[in-house]
Parts: sequence; structure tokens; C-alpha cells
Amino acid sequence: MSRAKDLAKKNALRSRRKARVRGKISGSAEMPRLSVFKSNKYFYAQAIDDVNGSTLASASSKALKLSVNKENVVKVAAVMAENLKAKNIESVVYDRNGYLYHGVVKAFADALRDNGIKL
Repeated sequence: MSRAKDLAKKNALRSRRKARVRGKISGSAEMPRLSVFKSNKYFYAQAIDDVNGSTLASASSKALKLSVNKENVVKVAAVMAENLKAKNIESVVYDRNGYLYHGVVKAFADALRDNGIKL
């Protein structure tokens, strides 16, 4: 029973972080919000125009048939950077979606910067 309580507390804390961050940032067509989501198996990223409520570009480790780790997230970031450049987007607002900025979330952001996207 304590495992379920621990998981519920962990998810509640992430939800609070997510709401706090999302209250401060928003994306537009010129500078979209780049939101990331990670599960135990896959890593997803999408560039969102909050004004029109549309997704401009996306990439995932599931589509590339990769698991989620730092090396594979760098490959996902390269694909995401290509997709953004194809839409003439050079800078984004990074939405870590309530996750702490370390591990794969940080590796993804660093790889985007290395591929020429400004965060």
C-alpha cells in the first residue's frame, strides 16, 4: 500500500511543478513551446503553437524504434531539430513538463542546442 501512496505523491508533485511552469510560458507560431514527455519506454517531444492550439513539429523515440536513454534521446533531438528547421523555426521555449532538469531531459535540451536550436 505504501508503494501506491509514494507513486501518488510523486505524480502530485510533478503535476504541481508542471502547473507552475506552464503558468509562466506560452508558445506562438514564431517561437513555439517545445514540450517533452518521457515514459519508462519512450521519449516524445512536440513543438506547440498555443495561440492556435496546434502542433507544429514532433519527434519520438517510439517512431525511431529506440528506448529512452541519454544516447537515444540525442538522436531524437537531431530529428526534432531537422523538423523544426524544415518549418523555419530556430528558437523555442523549452517546456520540461514538470520533470526535473537532469538526465534525458537535460540531454535532449543540450542536443537541441548542439543542432542549432535556441532554447
